[in-house]
Amino acid sequence: MLEAANETAFDEFWEDLVLEAGASGEPQHAAFFQLYGALASENGDCADLIYTPVKRDGAKPYQIDGYAFDRDRGELHVAICDFRHDRDIETLNAERMQQLFNRAKRFLECAIDTDFVRSLEETSAAFEVANQIAQNRDVIKRVRCVLFSNARLSTRKKSVEAGEVFGVPITFNVIDFLRYHDIQRAQGGVEPVELDVAELNGDMPLPCLNAHAGEGEYESYLIVVPGDLLARIYGIYGARLMEQNVRTFLQARTKANKGIITTASDEPEMFFAYNNGITATATAVEVSETPEHGRAITKIEDLQIVNGGQTTASLLYAKDKQKADLSKVFVQMKLSVVQPERVDEVVPLISRFANTQNRISEADFFSSHPFHIEMQKMSRRMTAPAAEGAFAGSKWFYERARGQYRNEQASRTPAEKRRFETEFPRSQVFQKTDLAKFHLTFRAQPHVVSRGAQKCFLEFAKEISKKWEKGAAEYNDRFFRWSVARALVFRWVDKMVGQSSWYQEDRGYKANIVTYTIAWTVARLSESNSQAIDLEQIWKKQAVPPALQDVFSAVAPRVAAILKSPPPGVTNVSEYAKTQGCWARVQGSEFDIPDDLGDAVVSLETIDEARKTGRAERKIDLEIEFERQLFGLVGQAGSIETIARRYRMLSPLSTRALGKLGRGNLSLTKSESNSLQNLFERLRDRGVDIGGMEEA
Repeated sequence: MLEAANETAFDEFWEDLVLEAGASGEPQHAAFFQLYGALASENGDCADLIYTPVKRDGAKPYQIDGYAFDRDRGELHVAICDFRHDRDIETLNAERMQQLFNRAKRFLECAIDTDFVRSLEETSAAFEVANQIAQNRDVIKRVRCVLFSNARLSTRKKSVEAGEVFGVPITFNVIDFLRYHDIQRAQGGVEPVELDVAELNGDMPLPCLNAHAGEGEYESYLIVVPGDLLARIYGIYGARLMEQNVRTFLQARTKANKGIITTASDEPEMFFAYNNGITATATAVEVSETPEHGRAITKIEDLQIVNGGQTTASLLYAKDKQKADLSKVFVQMKLSVVQPERVDEVVPLISRFANTQNRISEADFFSSHPFHIEMQKMSRRMTAPAAEGAFAGSKWFYERARGQYRNEQASRTPAEKRRFETEFPRSQVFQKTDLAKFHLTFRAQPHVVSRGAQKCFLEFAKEISKKWEKGAAEYNDRFFRWSVARALVFRWVDKMVGQSSWYQEDRGYKANIVTYTIAWTVARLSESNSQAIDLEQIWKKQAVPPALQDVFSAVAPRVAAILKSPPPGVTNVSEYAKTQGCWARVQGSEFDIPDDLGDAVVSLETIDEARKTGRAERKIDLEIEFERQLFGLVGQAGSIETIARRYRMLSPLSTRALGKLGRGNLSLTKSESNSLQNLFERLRDRGVDIGGMEEA
């Protein structure tokens, strides 16, 4: 049964791969890297990787397929691919795995050899990676190497510390096909991290103190964790330890904390007193009674750090860079054990409340933001017009959580799956990070998009959250239609670039070329002609107008030439593309485009008017929805008032409004209605289920 499920999953993987290759115009091995790289980054196995295929066979072979450099934490991430073309799952044995890791390690060793770097062609991918490593040699304090394979390991392999390369620790990690499939099935969560605490801590379990009473669904423990152990665990597993929203924040914005590093290095015995400790969750723990330690934890399943990620990362940084002795460092941990079936519900709440006093804002908890729920609802409801040559319209599927599209089909019969894919074609699936990329590109911020999916998403989240607080009416049917239109433009340009002869002759930096090409066009239309791309027309046609196709086709190679010819002293194009200076240089360039693009563009005044109309219509819809909600809450007004009073949230206005609601009087004034909306929102923030009246 399991074998059949794996074979089905492998067939689906190949469908995804062929679709990705076809949509991007890239060869299959590049599409393979993109699929695995995106999943690995989201899971915390690596940072957002840049595709740089480098390979040499012969007596001293080496290979690298992608890299990312995290300067803030002094970590170099490298990836190596083991892409198999066979449509049946093959086996990845230990010998082949070691050969691949040796290839990656050999390239890393070559990269710090000045003569080797000088021997490389400066426009090659090998030079980009090697030069980046050589220039930052003194900053790199740890290397994380991940192997991507669509074969399967005969025995599941954990992340391991594998000695050193050019004098710094290196960690090896494998994502074979079975693990790739497991991560996909996690539905937007992360692959569970299972820790054998005793094994990692020199056969010493962690003494703990129960912080819960009796038997129940919830358990909690207070633990004192040795700094060496915490640093070692983070050294092996990295960002996978972090709860997803905290991980996004850490990967995108946080530097190692100087205060934490200084205390760990100079006053390790005071670390416990000065540091607030960490908050974590797990789905299960194994507890034993020992004569030496009393009650102690030996194993932790599905560990996620929800607060204290900066402390954890900074301890490893202190150990790697400052060579700090962590033997006297101890960290307090509050560990909550949550039942597996309640993880998706409870862990985000624990994470949210644990982080209310630090820099992780509501924007950073964007995965569960109501904006996403609204986008999902619209995507399931709104049918796009039929494209030319199609008999009927179809829908665009918005994945609020990873794996939703697959899971929608999981229990369907073959006939039902075919009907589902007719309604929601696989080519019309887009995710949160895709939406962020499309949106910021059209906001003329290609340098932000070039910083990678996580940083791009965080900027998008901040913008949306601020606007949502002012009013959700902005995010209406029009916003969804225009988001789909942006997706159509972005994907058309991406495929055009991938298939163009000029790109195939000199591959590289495609993601940068695509976002910069669209952003330049959008900015030029706005600045020179007070015009914008007619997204409504693209939605109606489900296609990019020929006039725009001609513009993008003409602009893209010019943009590519500028990106690949950076100013003197700049040797890394990928890093340069992330800067405001790069965008200023491209934006200021003159490319000839037609003055008249016909109905492919509209005036900015028309755009503003469409936005105003959409907001007005959405406000009416929201008022109707709230009135419908109030009708269902008439019998629960008393319970709502009791709970709100307990939390000291009642105002005279909301008390009067609840009184009217309890009497069945729905004729509320505008101010009374607003007071109830505000009260309900505050109660939901405290985990109260309005309607069910159960506290989470």
